[in-house]
Amino acid sequence: MTADLTSLVSDARRLRDRHRAPEPLILPNAWDVASARGVERAGAAAVATTSSGVAEALGYPDGEAIPAAEMFAAVARISAAVSVPVTADLEAGYGLAADELVDRLLEAGAVGLNLEDTDHAGDPHHLLEVGAAAERIHAVRSAADDAGVPIVVNARIDSFLRGSGGPDAQLDDALRRGRAYLAAGADCIYPIWLTDAKAIERLVREVQAPINVLLRPGVPDIARLAALGVRRISVGGGLARHALAHAEELARQVLAGDGSAFLELGED
Repeated sequence: MTADLTSLVSDARRLRDRHRAPEPLILPNAWDVASARGVERAGAAAVATTSSGVAEALGYPDGEAIPAAEMFAAVARISAAVSVPVTADLEAGYGLAADELVDRLLEAGAVGLNLEDTDHAGDPHHLLEVGAAAERIHAVRSAADDAGVPIVVNARIDSFLRGSGGPDAQLDDALRRGRAYLAAGADCIYPIWLTDAKAIERLVREVQAPINVLLRPGVPDIARLAALGVRRISVGGGLARHALAHAEELARQVLAGDGSAFLELGED
């Protein structure tokens, strides 16, 4: 580990404490140094990365197609550029052993990670068996303990993304997974693609741990999520998609002969 241990421990504690604050931790996920600095200037208490945004910026599709070395290099650049704690979206861990995954996370200067339960090593359209996913989380927690840094493990549950059955069956699976992942050492549960307010409320009530909700169509607004007890709210690749869509629209405008946006911006 090359990063300063004292700083890493301090950042990890700051990130951990922020999950227990009165207001939810809101994370407009960044994908490069410029976006991370913008998120920090906007007032974010932490910077979270987006795997899809990082991958697209570097020319790869999402879904662990990016080489691990490139992902960690991107996280390291972001961590070095901001003063707030950084939590990294590391998909399912890129096939790395838990101790190597944690070592490389800390070397990159990050103190939290998303770890999803999609089976990228087998069938990426299916989930890992609950026990196997929980064992993975336990191994990551143990490796973090050995390293002396209380990293924040955000256990992503893909039941609503790839799970079988209807909404009730998916919710039951998410509850089962959430309890198992917390028992294994996760700090926060991330039921990605969950949108229903009643299901979110039930997860908050029955899991009794910080819940991360992704802002997407159909999700209650931020004020409502806070009222439901959600402790962490993120946008995934949404900020990157908005930025790229806006850049493309500006390019279309200037190519069509309308340069007003650039005259107003005051470019050097």
